[in-house]
Amino acid sequence: MNPDLKKLQAYPFEKLNALLTQVTPNPDLRPISLSIGEPKHPSPQIVLDELHEKIHKISIYPSTKGLPALRDAMSNWACKRFELASLNSESQILPVNGTREALFAFTQAVIDRTTSPLVISPNPFYQIYEGASYLAGADLHFLPILEEKHFIPDYDSVSENIWKRCQILFICSPGNPTGAVTPIETLKKLINLADKYNFIIASDECYSEIYCQEDHKPVGLLEACAQLGRHNYKRCVVFHSLSKRSNLPGLRSGFVAGDAEIMADFLKYRTYHGSAMSVQNQLASIVAWNDETHVLLNRERYRHKFKAVLDILSPVMNITQSDASFYLWPETNISDEAFAQKLYEHEHVTVLPGSYLSRTVDKLNPGANRIRMALVASEEDCIEAAKRIKRFVMSCQ
Repeated sequence: MNPDLKKLQAYPFEKLNALLTQVTPNPDLRPISLSIGEPKHPSPQIVLDELHEKIHKISIYPSTKGLPALRDAMSNWACKRFELASLNSESQILPVNGTREALFAFTQAVIDRTTSPLVISPNPFYQIYEGASYLAGADLHFLPILEEKHFIPDYDSVSENIWKRCQILFICSPGNPTGAVTPIETLKKLINLADKYNFIIASDECYSEIYCQEDHKPVGLLEACAQLGRHNYKRCVVFHSLSKRSNLPGLRSGFVAGDAEIMADFLKYRTYHGSAMSVQNQLASIVAWNDETHVLLNRERYRHKFKAVLDILSPVMNITQSDASFYLWPETNISDEAFAQKLYEHEHVTVLPGSYLSRTVDKLNPGANRIRMALVASEEDCIEAAKRIKRFVMSCQ
């Protein structure tokens, strides 16, 4: 067996299940889950109709590179959304079966095991960054995400020796679990560092289309490149998905885009990796990327839920509106594990302990005494959950 498998920790939801099985939830209350970031809003009907109409395409082997029409749709969307002068659909973009598998595969493809590779990751983080890095033979350097730094890693604290070893810098913006958006000037600074130290910036932007104000869209890495006149997107790669944008988590559809040289090698890897998107899913994805009406409606639904939940919880918790995403990242008045367990026991509401998304480095776990709340349930359920959480917090005071 691959010895690096021993480096992997249990996934956060395995830890959560083990924690919650120790208690019995209140049988008088119906369960409400705010733990898993799985969108529950209706999938767009136009996409479902296209999928149904094209289901006969299941008899066709898909190509790894995907249909030209799909790559065109993805490229056109990205250029319009991030104000790019161009994004070559032939050489700078590839469809993938969601960002989860793409992030993992990309890491395997680009890490050079013959050196002493290092991956820099935010902490807390999406767990795929860690697993993909270890299984590619790389070490990890975690950067804490703290409220006093507006939940953005302190890149100025990274030593030159760390930058020299770095092969991939993972960015998650908007962030999971904080929802913080990395400022464009910070992205530009990181691009300059990538040039100086020759590493790849992998920007996970799957929450980019869920934000609170229409005139404050989250910026993206390729957008920063474009503002620098860097239209070859050298050393920069972004990951996007329809799961959150379009409420299509089961479609497993997204794309990777950026530096053409990197994309060519990634395509070579993927021809062996064998993860081509089915043709009917590609055709349905074209419809999704070409439509913004359902995305606007999606954002509006989240805004209503955020306002309602924050109105209820702000008086009793240190909780603030995130820049984007569908997460809240409040502090707890007891340990995050105890909070999640007792909340489940007394109020039948499930949330995720923040420490399960983080690692302890130099005696600091940035997720400790915080919980992640995913406002993916219905507005009615989110409001009911907030009322129960408020009742629980007040009972602990």
